[in-house]
Amino acid sequence: MLVLDRRAGEYRDDFFRSLPDHLHPGDLLILNDSRVIPARLYATRARGQHTQASSPDPTGRIEVLLTQQLGPHEWTALVRPGRKVQPGERLHFSAAGEETPLLEAEVIAAGEYGERTLRFAPSEEFRAILDRIGHMPLPPYIHRDDTDEDRDRYQTVFSHEPGSAAAPTAGLHFTPEVLEQIRARGVQVETVTLHVGLGTFQPVRAENVEDIHLHAEHYTLPAATAEAINAALRERRRIIAAGTTTTRTLEHCAHIASTDAFEPHAGIRLHPHSGETSIFIRPGYQFRVVSGLLTNFHLPQSTLLMLVSAFAGRENVLAAYNHAVRERYRFFSYGDCMLIT
Repeated sequence: MLVLDRRAGEYRDDFFRSLPDHLHPGDLLILNDSRVIPARLYATRARGQHTQASSPDPTGRIEVLLTQQLGPHEWTALVRPGRKVQPGERLHFSAAGEETPLLEAEVIAAGEYGERTLRFAPSEEFRAILDRIGHMPLPPYIHRDDTDEDRDRYQTVFSHEPGSAAAPTAGLHFTPEVLEQIRARGVQVETVTLHVGLGTFQPVRAENVEDIHLHAEHYTLPAATAEAINAALRERRRIIAAGTTTTRTLEHCAHIASTDAFEPHAGIRLHPHSGETSIFIRPGYQFRVVSGLLTNFHLPQSTLLMLVSAFAGRENVLAAYNHAVRERYRFFSYGDCMLIT
């Protein structure tokens, strides 16, 4: 774990097991308790339906990654190869080695870069079938098939609310023992839920930062967490966010509750609620809630790195990342982390 003091511009090497030593009595630590679902499915196109001439294999395997539930039966998804799957077509989902479809879906809308909206045929056993035939959506740079072990390993120890298409990776570092030590130091621990989808890992495709618009992701701010944040802000205690997903949730909630966008602690009183956020945090943003951030190391030219730079300062982040590269820190989902205060 790299520890960065953003005000002094100083950093030093440490270990994640020492995180409790960097927290103070009275701090508020907030975690994202979303749980990853087996969101990667494999489908075949329904036989006999219209296909384009450019699709030589109308029953070839189609990879579908469910990214967000829109309603009782509708989901957004990434479909590959997307050019073969157009609105009006039907997909069948079966167990490995079987032909009988257990789930059926119609493609009802198409977006860019393989994005599709699917409407599944109603099934009271949808979640159970998804658990049976779905695969854990491991990051694309892990070049192997998922295993049963990944259903536990690619989860945080505090995951509770199913719905994410990827793990909130800063939370993967925590163990029950570390959480117990944190609480023993007098640190309050609360949770939010943000179901990780396209908005979190959306690559930067626009040349102008003003043209970047993130996909919306569903979140919930529980009553206990809202009350704890309000008290911490009122008493000027530190609020530490575990991960960029937690940060985006808290700052979105503060943004919609704030009466004065130019005074970080003025007029903010959060209320428990659920909703969607597409907040894009970039350099120049004024943080209203978060005063400390635990985060993994992110890809260059990503919205996640922009968020970290907004919080810690671009020069601080560049220096810290250069140090991390020299010292062979591990990057990405299963990599090392950085505590910024």
